[in-house]
Amino acid sequence: MDLFDKRILKQIQRDSSLSIGDIASNAGLSQTPCWRRIRKLEEAGVIERRVALLSPAALNLNLTAFMSVKAGRHDEAWFADFTVGVKGIEEIVELYRMSGDIDYLLKVVVTDMAHFDQVYKRLIAVVDFSDVTSTFAMEEIKRTTELPLVSA
Repeated sequence: MDLFDKRILKQIQRDSSLSIGDIASNAGLSQTPCWRRIRKLEEAGVIERRVALLSPAALNLNLTAFMSVKAGRHDEAWFADFTVGVKGIEEIVELYRMSGDIDYLLKVVVTDMAHFDQVYKRLIAVVDFSDVTSTFAMEEIKRTTELPLVSA
């Protein structure tokens, strides 16, 4: 990945609706080579997909919760049931397997506490947990989908 690829990626991360002409001009390339580079970045899996970012507030999704989960068991069947169950709950927008004191960290976006309680009840119906702890965001300080390109 060279400087031109990084320039292209930086722009696409900020606004994927830019025209090829605008991207090319800003990256210091002509349109055809720029388009070819974008295609190669897509084929290589560097660009996974292009999406629209929605405003949680505009959608009345005013509560962000983080759920720390300890597994009820550590086996393949539990993990399979857990991942299928979590993928079926659209309010769970991120899921990470962790090291340390907790096994999984979930990010949940909901309208309010009553909505969160519904999600919680759906989650605990999926599999047995050893422990589930929830914390709630008081204020969003930084939120971005842009990945750093310094080491890429």
